Amino acid sequence: MRRITRKSIEELIPYPPGKPIEEVERELGLKNIIKLSSNENPLGPSPKAVEAIKKRLSEINRYPDASCFYLKKKISEKLSIPTERIIIGNGSNELIELLIRTFLLEGEKVIQPFPTFLMYEKIVKSHGGEIISVPLKGFCIDLEGICRKIEKDTKMIFLTNPNNPTGKAIRKEEMEVFLERVPEDVIICLDEAYIEFAEGDDIANGIELINRHPFIFVIRTFSKAYGLAGLRIGYGFGSRILIENMEKVRQPFNVNCLAQEAACASLDDEEHLRKTVEVVKEGKEYLYRCLEEIGLEYVPSYTNFILIKVPAGAKRTYEMLLKKGIIVRSMESYGLPEYIRVSVGLPEENKRFISALKEVLYGRCNNN
Repeated sequence: MRRITRKSIEELIPYPPGKPIEEVERELGLKNIIKLSSNENPLGPSPKAVEAIKKRLSEINRYPDASCFYLKKKISEKLSIPTERIIIGNGSNELIELLIRTFLLEGEKVIQPFPTFLMYEKIVKSHGGEIISVPLKGFCIDLEGICRKIEKDTKMIFLTNPNNPTGKAIRKEEMEVFLERVPEDVIICLDEAYIEFAEGDDIANGIELINRHPFIFVIRTFSKAYGLAGLRIGYGFGSRILIENMEKVRQPFNVNCLAQEAACASLDDEEHLRKTVEVVKEGKEYLYRCLEEIGLEYVPSYTNFILIKVPAGAKRTYEMLLKKGIIVRSMESYGLPEYIRVSVGLPEENKRFISALKEVLYGRCNNN
């Protein structure tokens, strides 16, 4: 029988979606489960975003603005980037896929650090590309190692800054040296999903870099710091030639009207963003202190999550915490079987996590 699916598709492993919290509670007989696995905003969306959504609910019989005119305008004013160099996507995932669909030819190579955001590899392979993974160096992206892997058929490089799942960030000086070494015809995708949490003037920032390389494309999202994960909306910016061609591929009406309204309102609510960053900062400091008291290794983070080494291993620790009503992320699929990733929650959620973690650790010690 003739093959109906590309071999690259057949070899992919489907993304394992988590069960709804309500279903987990029913199966385990628990109540008030807290989710610390997806790096979401613990404060929720901006109140201004919620009000903006309510005002548009009666108009959802109409198609959304296909150009995202007002959102592009607001992003342009906020970042001082021309609107023609901005593109809006149904979450940053769509922008990653648009970039690959637009420019990657079958058989061309894409370089990524590893571990990093798992969707890069999945999307590259699904479009017939070859992914080249460069191991991290001390939990940091090895930019020099990536440069050594560049060949004539290298089309793209993906960099997540700060990186997921390690939380480490690339310094300005490192990035400037890197950009000088990357050939001008290689596309550099700089994924800044967590950039709002990255404090420090020495952290590389895409806004300052888009004119340093002819084919740099920066991705940002409203899912994390802005608390709009459920609406799926992100944006990207880069050179005109990149954006013009991606717009040819982008589906019309790809971003719904409620997401557009909420994103515009979120950009206006600087106080909510400031409070979010502060809550995460205080939460990390609390978790760091507790982890040090317990004696667990962790990776200091420039994001809203922490990578923690656990003696029982990632899978076992995840399962034991789940039974206590705490959902974290096992890092086995990221090649880190001894680590879990924990999102920073509200103060009471962080305390519940530490309490449950102690029970898991001490219970294991007692059983031994």
